[in-house]
Amino acid sequence: MRDWLLALVAITGAVALGWLVARAVRGRARLGSEGDIATYRTLHLASLAAPPLRAGLTTPAAQRSVRHLRALLGVEALAITDRVDVLAWDGVAERQRAAALGHAATALDSGAAVVLTEAQARGVSELLRSGVAAPLASDEVVIGALVAYSTQPAGPALVRAVEEVATFASGQLDLAELDRTRARTAEAEVRVLRAQISPHFVYNSLTAIASFVRTDPDRARDLLLDFAEFTRYSFRAHGRYTTLAEELRSIEQYLLLEQARFGDRLRVVLRVDPEVLGVRIPFLCIQPLVENAVRHGIERRDAPGTITITALDRGADCWISIEDDGVGNDPAVIRRSLSGEPGDHVGLANVDERLRTAFGEDRGLVVETAPMAGTKVSIRVPKYAESVSDG
Repeated sequence: MRDWLLALVAITGAVALGWLVARAVRGRARLGSEGDIATYRTLHLASLAAPPLRAGLTTPAAQRSVRHLRALLGVEALAITDRVDVLAWDGVAERQRAAALGHAATALDSGAAVVLTEAQARGVSELLRSGVAAPLASDEVVIGALVAYSTQPAGPALVRAVEEVATFASGQLDLAELDRTRARTAEAEVRVLRAQISPHFVYNSLTAIASFVRTDPDRARDLLLDFAEFTRYSFRAHGRYTTLAEELRSIEQYLLLEQARFGDRLRVVLRVDPEVLGVRIPFLCIQPLVENAVRHGIERRDAPGTITITALDRGADCWISIEDDGVGNDPAVIRRSLSGEPGDHVGLANVDERLRTAFGEDRGLVVETAPMAGTKVSIRVPKYAESVSDG
C-alpha cells in the first residue's frame, strides 16, 4: 500500500512538473525570443528606476533606484554619489561604500566615464576585478556619479553600459529639475494673482463694512471676519493646491462682501455635488473667475444679475463652471486674454496655464461669451490626480 502511494505521488509530481514546464515554454513563446525577453526585462527595470529619480538626486531617491540600476547593468555592486557623499549602495562589500566617492572623483571633475584599476576594485572587495565611474548631470552640470563594480574585466561593453545607464539617470534628473522649475513658475504665478486682487475690491469692501458699523454693527462684525478670512486664505504662505471645498469657502466670503456692496443687484446660485468637495485643484484657480464674473458681468449692468457656480460629479472628472448673465464680452478679447496679452480680465491666462500644467494640455479654460449674452467659464479636472500634491 505504501509503495503504491509513493508511486502515485511520484506520478502526480511528474505530471505537475511537466505542466509547469509546458506552461513556462508556452509563456516564453508568447513573449517572443530571448532577445525580446531581455528587452522587456530592461524596459521593466528602467520603469522601476525612473520614478524615484524624478525627485532629484537625493538620498531617498538614490536608495529607491540603485537596486534597479544595478540589475540593469548586471554588476556585483553599484554606488550612487553626489559631489560630497555616497547616497546609496547596492550589492557586495557595502561596508566599503565610502571608497566610491574617491573612485568617482575623476568622473565628477572631468565629466567623462573613468575605468578603475583592478587594485581600486580589489580595495573594495577581493571578489571584484574592475569598476567604471560615470558622471550624472542635470541641466548640463555634473552633480553626481554612478560607480559600478564587476567581477569581470572592464571591457568596452561594460564601459558603454555604465555610460548609457548614467545618461538615462541624468535624463530623469533633468526632468526633476524641470518639475522644480515648473513649481517655481507656478508659485510666481500665484504671487501675481495675489498682487492682482483688486485694490478697488479691498477699498469697496472696507467702505461697505464701515457703512454698517452704526446701522447694523452685528453685520459689520461678520463682514469684517469674512474679509479677514478671505485675505488670510488668499495670502497663505504654503501649498500650491487646495481642495474645492476650501476654495468655495473663500469664494463665499468674497461674494458676501460683494453682496454687502451690491445689495439686491447680485444674486448667487450654488450647485455642488458633495462627492467633489475633496477634489484637489490649483490654489486660487476659481476665485479669479468669480471676480471676473462680478467685475465684467454684473457690475456693468444696471439690472440685477446672477452668478451661478456649479461643480458636478462626472465619473472620473469634476466639471466646474462659473456663469453670469451680465453684459458678456467680445470672444476676441477673451482669446487675447488667454494668450497672455495685458487686459482687464484678472488672471484668465494665469489660471488657464496653471490648469494645463497641473492636469494636461486638454484641461484649460473653456470660455463661452458674446456681447450682452453673459459669460460661462468651464473647467474639467480629474477627481484623482497623482501629480497634484502640496509640494
